[in-house]
Amino acid sequence: MTARAESIWSDPLRTMHEVSATPAKTAYATGCSFDAQLPSPLSLLDAVERALCRNPQTRQAWANVKAQAAAVGVSRAAYLPTLTSSGSWSKADNRYTYPDFPDNNSSLKTHSSSANLSLNWVLYDFGLRAANLESARQLLNAANAAQDDMLQTIFLSTVQSFYEAQAAQAMLAATTEAEQAAEQSFKASAAKYLAGAGALADKLQAQTAYAQASLKRAQAAGDLQNALGSLAIVMGQLPNTPLTLAPLADVADAPLLLQAVDQLIADAVRSHPKILAAQAQWKAAQAQADAANADGRPTLSLFATGDRSDTPITQVSSKQTITSRSIGLQVNIPLFDGFSRKYKTRGAQAQAESKEAELANIEQQVTLEVWKSHQALRTETENLHSTDILLHSARQSFDVAQGRYKAGVGTILELLKAQSDLASAQQQRILSLTSWQTARLRLAASLGRLQIDGIQ
Repeated sequence: MTARAESIWSDPLRTMHEVSATPAKTAYATGCSFDAQLPSPLSLLDAVERALCRNPQTRQAWANVKAQAAAVGVSRAAYLPTLTSSGSWSKADNRYTYPDFPDNNSSLKTHSSSANLSLNWVLYDFGLRAANLESARQLLNAANAAQDDMLQTIFLSTVQSFYEAQAAQAMLAATTEAEQAAEQSFKASAAKYLAGAGALADKLQAQTAYAQASLKRAQAAGDLQNALGSLAIVMGQLPNTPLTLAPLADVADAPLLLQAVDQLIADAVRSHPKILAAQAQWKAAQAQADAANADGRPTLSLFATGDRSDTPITQVSSKQTITSRSIGLQVNIPLFDGFSRKYKTRGAQAQAESKEAELANIEQQVTLEVWKSHQALRTETENLHSTDILLHSARQSFDVAQGRYKAGVGTILELLKAQSDLASAQQQRILSLTSWQTARLRLAASLGRLQIDGIQ
């Protein structure tokens, strides 16, 4: 059997063309064929593609789409005739004895068989099959939109985990640098104390600052391992998978968001996967209400049967063969069902109303998320500019304080203050960088536009 013929027979009703070939659609990942060895250093693009392909949640959403596509196939199959066959074969060993007339005793060893072929084809049902098919199609649309939404969720979760790991890595580097600076300050104060030019209090204060810097560096190392473990999990890996990340890139000048928030909200209402899924579920509920109405109406079916049976005749060594054929039209008219269909229809209509209200609620949630994400990005952009100025001034202040202390004109308190301000400025700059990057992509996620091209 050729590959084309095998494909046709595996999906004769053409329902799988709306199912992606992998858990990650092409808009989100270039493919799901990866080497077992992770790249080093691991880029954000590598992390996102692996998460979209290997995360259990994306694979579950993909399976849900395939299941709903199969349900569409079931609804389409209702338009085709059904053909069933049955058969039986039996072996008989009959003995007839007459105690008073032994000469009349006899026996018969034979077998009997029967075969049946039945065809049934619903010709008209007042829209019941059409309503069920429309419901299945809309639920498939909802499943596809839900898959998009799950990909968006895992995409953003991977971005957040990646930037958190990068921030933890940068924080470890910053605390290591602060520890080294504290060590130099402690050695300088200790040398002054030994030379009789410094006070013991200065040496002890510098030693305390050095110990605190060492504690922060150790804590940062632990935070980095936790962040790497979380990133590995969202990528579908074990938490102890060795990961090497590229350094956190600085941003010299973050661009301002030019598109008006009103336009962003309108775009989100039009194309967000959550809203598309809710709209499809509402339409599916409306179709189910139509199906409930049509369920109580008559149906017209074509039927045809063919039977053949071979039966042994008891007293003679022969069989009789009975062959019958029939074809006709059958009308089923529901007359009374205890009012159950009336209440089923009422329940289906109420379900449609519930889905409509749910759609309105999701639209409100999405628009609020767009508004918050828009404001957060503007705030983080301003913070990014502020922390850039803060870091430059804190570094210059530390250099001046260190020079003054070495020259003997500055105090240890001045140096430790400048040292603490520099460490704090470095940490704020790192957090601001990661917050801005995350806010930028969170806005894209709130719009339903998070894609591979948006990473760069």
